[in-house]
Amino acid sequence: MNRSTLLITPPFTQLNTPYPATAYLKGFLNTLGRMSFQADLGIEVILSLFSSKGLKRMFQILDDSDIALSEESYRIYALKNDYIASIDPVIRFLKNQNPTLAHSICDRSYLPEAARFLQLEDLDWAFGTMGIHDKARHLATLYLEDLGDLIQEAIDPYFGFSRYAERLGRSATHFDEMEQALNAPDTLLTKILVECLEAHLERHQPSEVVISAPFPGNLYGGLKCGQYIKRLYPHIKVLFGGGFANTELRSLKEPRLFKYVDYVCLDDGEAPLQILLEHLDGNRDKEHLKRVFALEEGKVLYWNGAKEKDVAQRDTGTPDYSDLKLLDYLSVIEVVNPMHRLWSDGRWNKLTLAHGCYWGKCSFCDISLDYIRRYEPMTAALLCDRIEEIIAQTQQNGFHFVDEAAPPALLRDLAIEIIRRKITVVWWTNIRFERNFTPDLCRLLKASGCIAISGGLEVASDRLLERMKKGVTVAQVARVAHAFTKAGIMVHAYLMYGFPTQTAQETIDSLEMVRQLFDQGVVQSGFWHRFAMTAHSPVGLAPEAFDVQKLGPGPGDFANNDLEHTDPKGANHDLYGEGLRKSLFNYMHGICLDFPLSEWFNFKVPKTSIPGRFIEKAIADTSELSTRPNALLIWMGSLPEVNLFEQDDRAEMVFYDKRKEWAIEVRQPLAEWLETWLPRLQIGSQAPIFWENFRQDFERQNIGNFDVLMESKTWKILQSNGLLVL
Repeated sequence: MNRSTLLITPPFTQLNTPYPATAYLKGFLNTLGRMSFQADLGIEVILSLFSSKGLKRMFQILDDSDIALSEESYRIYALKNDYIASIDPVIRFLKNQNPTLAHSICDRSYLPEAARFLQLEDLDWAFGTMGIHDKARHLATLYLEDLGDLIQEAIDPYFGFSRYAERLGRSATHFDEMEQALNAPDTLLTKILVECLEAHLERHQPSEVVISAPFPGNLYGGLKCGQYIKRLYPHIKVLFGGGFANTELRSLKEPRLFKYVDYVCLDDGEAPLQILLEHLDGNRDKEHLKRVFALEEGKVLYWNGAKEKDVAQRDTGTPDYSDLKLLDYLSVIEVVNPMHRLWSDGRWNKLTLAHGCYWGKCSFCDISLDYIRRYEPMTAALLCDRIEEIIAQTQQNGFHFVDEAAPPALLRDLAIEIIRRKITVVWWTNIRFERNFTPDLCRLLKASGCIAISGGLEVASDRLLERMKKGVTVAQVARVAHAFTKAGIMVHAYLMYGFPTQTAQETIDSLEMVRQLFDQGVVQSGFWHRFAMTAHSPVGLAPEAFDVQKLGPGPGDFANNDLEHTDPKGANHDLYGEGLRKSLFNYMHGICLDFPLSEWFNFKVPKTSIPGRFIEKAIADTSELSTRPNALLIWMGSLPEVNLFEQDDRAEMVFYDKRKEWAIEVRQPLAEWLETWLPRLQIGSQAPIFWENFRQDFERQNIGNFDVLMESKTWKILQSNGLLVL
């Protein structure tokens, strides 16, 4: 019998683009010649629920029940005919299939409005210059969120657009509450979920189903799928893995989980899946599986006797997005934060440049786990091969490189290869704010299609950054952020408060640093996160080394990741969250930057000790910039027309680029030398040119003093128009 594998992502992750795990696994199974199919049950459930048919089912449940609704929810119920009539056109609009509806949405006469529309005071700021379609998508998103509030109140308390029953999955050291929820009567959402699942089971007749649950908010939906399969299709084996298992289930002992799944796999899924499929084919015994939990005579056993290593990144195959309904994803605008918008707006092909993190030292990060600890980059050529394959398959040029931190050297090589192949691509990624991101490298990344980066400024305190082992300083972050911004790349800063031993003074000083970064215009977006201690981070593994005390939760048989702790030497961190968030919201609007920091808090806070021009001076400091002899030299501009002046030894070099015509006037020997060199410096013309070779040739020609050239107006004009030293 021909075996096939069904790969599913359970509800819910994102509305605008599929989570890539199943596409990665399908691409790998293609290299083995194994038949596989995939489905994103999250988007399928959303589209089934948010349809005229789905809303009729929902409102019928409310008609038949005696549920007491809040005032806001009753308003939606009272307008049910308007919601049923408008939902299908709105969903088509959010799929970018019905763009003219934007006019009706924006005149505020088409959509029924409930509580979410009370937050519209900032609409003109956010969309006044951005066009009618963005404004309409935001209004349509609020319309869906109103319905979501009703669903959560009256239909299914676990519902959320990007997570489902997340509370049940987060740090669930014991399985009791999850099992109680799984055995509760079905809701409309769980009925729709199993209907969507049944359609795939009927169509593909799989011999095994792989459930990839990346987050706690996917666990409940994944186990509901497993419950349905085990009850009605006991011959189908259920394999469970993904980010949740990798972080939370490493010490799994709970036998009840195996009522819903047959196997739990850890870490990179390719090798464990391949070996487990060989076992299910009857070609390998259980003792030689790889990183797999299974139930044996009522006990959970861990099988890891396989001698095979993990699959090298170059051998995993190109992610395969076929089977996924790529044109059915919804392009929503949930919040006006410009970076968060990238998460929820537009379809992004997700691709990994390098396995793991090249830094791998941050004390708050799960650096003991394989997905961060084992660093393995790919080559720029192979990455571009995969980029071209994915574009051909999906017909979409947007990429989110989902690395923990994209390596600067690899990004440089990738950008050069993208430009050499003339691939049109738009991309964004996560980075470390390290000094290797020079202004010239940022300009190269922009030329290759980079539109945004996000990186961790975290606590914005040099003492705490050192304690975190971030390997950066606030001043360095400011310079790097300035380089990206100047290149036209949006910068989002991950911010953190509540790190062990952080004082009230350091919290306020961090806020002042953030204020200055926005005031100087070098950061456009940010988000404050409360520090969370996890079991696999250096802080979680050795809390005493960071002066915190672990409080719990105690050991359990199920999940284990988030840890409760107390910070005797630190401030009362919970007091500061609201003030930090409120100030940041205003800073992103470009307002209230001159407010005293104390205005954001309803209790007394210390005055900042940060000098008022700290960030401004940090940006102006270029002392760290230097040119390495082995730096690459690249000319991004066009080749000039050279006009020699007869009356003297001067020459004019005229350049044409996409936006303007410009010229420089230089001595004829320099013009002739540049005319010879600029074609050689263009990407793809020949072997790379190194700085030292360039300098030595200039000096051999006896044209002049090279150091004088570098300080000249001519050199600065060339730099500003495409001469990059990398």
